Amino acid sequence: MLRDMKTKLLLTTAAITMVIAAFPIQTQAQDNRSPSLIITSGPIPESLRQGVYSKPVEIREITAKEIMNDSYYDGGKSIISAQIGDLARTLGQIQSRITNITNSLNQIQRANEVRSAEYYANIATINTQLQSGTTPGNPRLVGRLDKAERSLESLSNSLSDLNGIAVNTSGAASEASYLLENTRAAYSVSGAVEEDHIKLSELEDSINNTITLIERVLNTVNDDITRTTSYLASERNNLRTLALGVSNGDLFGKSLSNRPFSNVATFNGGDTMASSSVTQSAPASLAGPRALAKIKFDRPDVDYEQPVYTAATEALKRYPDARFDLVAVSPTSGNAAEVAIETTRARRNAEKVLRTLTQLGLDTNRIDLSYNESATATSSEVHLFIK
Repeated sequence: MLRDMKTKLLLTTAAITMVIAAFPIQTQAQDNRSPSLIITSGPIPESLRQGVYSKPVEIREITAKEIMNDSYYDGGKSIISAQIGDLARTLGQIQSRITNITNSLNQIQRANEVRSAEYYANIATINTQLQSGTTPGNPRLVGRLDKAERSLESLSNSLSDLNGIAVNTSGAASEASYLLENTRAAYSVSGAVEEDHIKLSELEDSINNTITLIERVLNTVNDDITRTTSYLASERNNLRTLALGVSNGDLFGKSLSNRPFSNVATFNGGDTMASSSVTQSAPASLAGPRALAKIKFDRPDVDYEQPVYTAATEALKRYPDARFDLVAVSPTSGNAAEVAIETTRARRNAEKVLRTLTQLGLDTNRIDLSYNESATATSSEVHLFIK
């Protein structure tokens, strides 16, 4: 049996040899193509082994230092880097605009300070001379009065400049608010890197600081406008009274003391109040004349200005369109000469109160003048009613 197996193996080997002989292997010179199948008992080539047996494999350990160093940052720009640059440039333009506005505002303020100082210097000179005594229509005082009027006119002209600054500042505030909205919206834009959000945070804080500065400038401008407007209205009234004083050579003006009570009727109004030198009474309603203040001129130095000012101010707060009755009250005790003297004294005291109200800015067209007599009065009095 072993002999048969050897015989079969020899026959098979001979058959394979015959097949190979029938199809000889071509050399590289005959055919450049690589063989499609190589039968060998040698080891697998290393290149083939690495390609076939490559997975799975253990990766190397990544350290925290590698993430924190520059290998994570490529230094390139993200898609919103340009947008951040535009926002920063716009902020710079707004800040430059506010700087120019602030410089202009400071110049106007310094100029107004000089104008106010010149105005008060002229007014002080006039008042001092009137207090010391002077002649009617003194040309020196008239010249000072003209200078004071020009100073007030310059202050009035500065109001238009202040209003222009207020408009420009409001525009800058609107632009800054819009810029802040765009900056906050940029946080939600996709495609940003960490550095972008850091820059956005810094830009947002800068915008907020700029808005605070703009609001402060705007408040300063509005305060200047309000203060200058009130100042001009008050000083123009005072200047009119002072001009009358210069014309008559008297500190208060004789025309007011000569004319107010020349053609007035006896007062028929509310009851007067018994009180000390000056008494204030808040009006409960305006169904009829209500006593607002009662001034007793029982001594030469009655300090009535501040109480009258306070009473009139509170009344106008409650009734802005109210009118006033100013009543000169004289006592009836004594002989005819004493009564006449007290009547004249009461009217002159009422004229002082009228001048005070005028100087405080109350329009004389809103004040009705009258006189009355009182059997209970011991000295001349002036009563102020609101109606």
